[in-house]
Parts: sequence; C-alpha cells; structure tokens
Amino acid sequence: MSAELSDSVRRSLNRYFRDLDGQQPHAVYDMVLSMVEKPMLEVVMKQANGNQSAAAEILGINRNTLRRKLTEYDLL
Repeated sequence: MSAELSDSVRRSLNRYFRDLDGQQPHAVYDMVLSMVEKPMLEVVMKQANGNQSAAAEILGINRNTLRRKLTEYDLL
C-alpha cells in the first residue's frame, strides 16, 4: 500500500514539473502536504465516524494536533 501511495505521489510530482511550462516551481513542500493531508484527514475522520479521539489514535497524533489541522483545513 505505501509503495502505491509513493508511486502515485511520484507520478503526480513528475506531471506537475512537466506541466510548469517553463515557470519556476514554488512552495512545493507545502503544496504536497496540503494536497495529501486534507484528503487523509477527511478519510480518517469518516473512518472514525467523526470521533476526533479515535481519528487521532488512527493517525498516531495528539487530539489537539488533529483539531488544529481540522480547523486549518476547514473540516470542523
């Protein structure tokens, strides 16, 4: 599973750089994190039936960190 995810990210980044059409890339790290983190949070919250404590446990992060990220992505 993790290899599939890595391959998907790799393909997407290669496509991103190819499609820049001569423009300079900018803030790639933040772009990738936000593109991966938000859908991950959405799926995990659904899997946890909206329970933040359960979702934090699934993610392996502190519940306060999860809440901050949910707020950051306007998922509350």
